[in-house]
Amino acid sequence: MRFHWTHKHAGLLTLILFALLLAEMVLSLGLGRFRLHTTEILRVLLHTRLWHAGGTFYDVPWVVVEIIRLPRILMVTLCGVGLALAGATMQGVFRNPLVGPDVVGVSQGASLGGVLAILLGWQPMGIVAMAFGFGLVGLLLAFVLARLAGRTSTLALVLSGIIIGSFFSSFLGLAQYYADPQTQLPGITYWLLGSFASATYQKVTIVAAATLLAGCGLLLLRWRINLFSLNETDAAMLGTNLERLRWIVIAFVVLLVASQVSVSGGVGWVGLIIPHLARMLVGPEHSKLLPASGFLGGIYLLTMDDLARSMASQEIPIGLLTGIVGAPVFAILFWKTQSKGWIHD
Repeated sequence: MRFHWTHKHAGLLTLILFALLLAEMVLSLGLGRFRLHTTEILRVLLHTRLWHAGGTFYDVPWVVVEIIRLPRILMVTLCGVGLALAGATMQGVFRNPLVGPDVVGVSQGASLGGVLAILLGWQPMGIVAMAFGFGLVGLLLAFVLARLAGRTSTLALVLSGIIIGSFFSSFLGLAQYYADPQTQLPGITYWLLGSFASATYQKVTIVAAATLLAGCGLLLLRWRINLFSLNETDAAMLGTNLERLRWIVIAFVVLLVASQVSVSGGVGWVGLIIPHLARMLVGPEHSKLLPASGFLGGIYLLTMDDLARSMASQEIPIGLLTGIVGAPVFAILFWKTQSKGWIHD
């Protein structure tokens, strides 16, 4: 009997994605200039966690796994999960798969806030706070501009986001112009390209706290996010204030994006393309879509990071790779939605 995959098997697929994510995290610990076998990785992890909690042995594999690669793998995974959750939620709120943090001013605003915090020496929590504040301001400005234009359609919001994003990008260039070319500019430039090379357990703690808070909030609201497919009147009859729900959800989204930007700089396209791929696998219902998007986002970003630190002798900024992959996929997505419509996903 031949097995036909349907959206009814979304729960099983989500479990498979979770298992694949865990397996890739372990395998990624062995990638790099100093190669490690899976047995060595498991020995370090199990031996350190179970018998040597204080870290009483310091051989080379232990240093590579515990000090260098483990915080990076954790941070990449958390950022991938958060960005995918943010993108899937925004597409549900605005009812279109062409919407994402990259095209409505959130990412650009968060980047500007992060750069200003770096210039002012407010690290690390100052970067998170500034990125969150400016990311929220970017989305608010895009939404207000769309309203002032007399339209609240997705196209109007995307065009407004492009305008606001370009505005913030100009200020980013101005901030780089006034940055100290010896001490600040190189770090800012590399940070804007996106990289997880500077991962530490302190940064993991920051992004983990934001991802757990905002991610759990969105997962708790995942059934209510489906109500954005209704109009205001129908939602009110069900006892839901869509306007209030929208801003609660948006606050969670901005926190996810801001935490990622604050620890790794600009990493684009993840929140735009991953939710669409997850929707093709498990359907548009958000109780299934959000978990699948999160795990798929972790897998995707971890794959990109593995390539970034393995393709060349010098590490490639991950933001460049996600852009190279994301732009063609977005072009295909745009063509598909224009020719067939989102409802066919």
